[in-house]
Parts: sequence; structure tokens; C-alpha cells
Amino acid sequence: MNSEHQDSLRRYLEHYSHVSSFSARDAKLTDVTFSSMIIQSSHGYCTVPIDPPLTSWSQARERVVAMDAEATAGLGRSDITVKKYKRPKGFMAVVFVAAACTFVVFSKRSNFEAGSFLYDHLLKHTPGFAKWCYKIQPLVIYPMLTLHGWEAYHMQKSRLEKHNVPFMSKLWWKWFLSTCIEGVGSFMRFDRIVREESEKKERAKH
Repeated sequence: MNSEHQDSLRRYLEHYSHVSSFSARDAKLTDVTFSSMIIQSSHGYCTVPIDPPLTSWSQARERVVAMDAEATAGLGRSDITVKKYKRPKGFMAVVFVAAACTFVVFSKRSNFEAGSFLYDHLLKHTPGFAKWCYKIQPLVIYPMLTLHGWEAYHMQKSRLEKHNVPFMSKLWWKWFLSTCIEGVGSFMRFDRIVREESEKKERAKH
């Protein structure tokens, strides 16, 4: 259960024991009885009651599935868990690289002045363009930081949290930082994964 259903264990901790998503990210089942589950995480050991208690082990699967459904609904989560990251490809890869380069180049005004690596190796041949970039630098970088920062926050609240991506995990950072750089492209790829997983779940029912 630890490897295949860790997302369920995290939800048990968050919903029944009120553990934060950050502390529950490394949830591990250490013991189970007819009346409770002992789950360990960075928060410590938590006892999650099984109510009403089991009368036989044959009831376990049905009961934990029902508890997970209750926890999912109580937390406002989806029953679709995203467990992978997809890199941008094709045109969206070009957009990603362009956005990343813009962030780096416009990160400070001094990049457009003589003595900087960018100016001495490239912009010295177009001093008028370098002067123009120097002037507009604040008008480029601050709106970009604001917009992409908001998009990253929205990704966390509307996608990563909803689809059970552990907060601050390696996978979380991949999606979060990708959104910080490219914005909307990350949403498109994430939503595509959700649709694919939803279709798989529907096919499995038949």
C-alpha cells in the first residue's frame, strides 16, 4: 500500500488527522488493526481510526476505499492523481526557451551596459537596441514576474493541490517552476495528463 497508494495515505493524514500537505508528503503505513491505521510522516506517527471497526480482514479493502473517497471529497480533491511531469515539446518548447531567456536577459539593467557579458559579446554591435532594452527593462521584467508568479500560484491551488501532487516534492517543483517560466503551456500539458488518466479510469470500469 505504501508504494501504490501513498496518495491515499496522504489524504488520510490531511483529512482525518489534520496534518498539513507538506508534512504528509512522505506518508507511510506502519501498522493496521481492525480499528485503526498507524501512519508515519514527517509530522510523526498518527492513528487514523477505522470507524466502525472491521470485523474481518475481508472488509479492509472496501472500508479503506470508502475512507479515501470521504477524504477526497472532504479535502475538495480529485480522484485523479497526477504522478508525472511532461516537458514542453515542439512550439511550446520554443516558447519555454524564449521565456527563460527573456527572464535571464531582462533580470537586470546592467546586462545592457558595456562591460556585461551580453553587451560585450552581442549587443555592442547594436548599441541603439541595447539602449532601448535598457530603458524598457523594468517594463518587461516586473509585469512578467507578476503574471508568471500569479500563474504559478494558480497552478498550485487549481491543479497541483487538487490532483494530489505532494507539496514541495520533486514533481511539485517541476510543475511549479515550469509554470513560473512558461505560464499557460504548463496548464495545457497538466490538463492533458488529467484527461488521459480520467479516460484510463473510465475504460477500466468497463
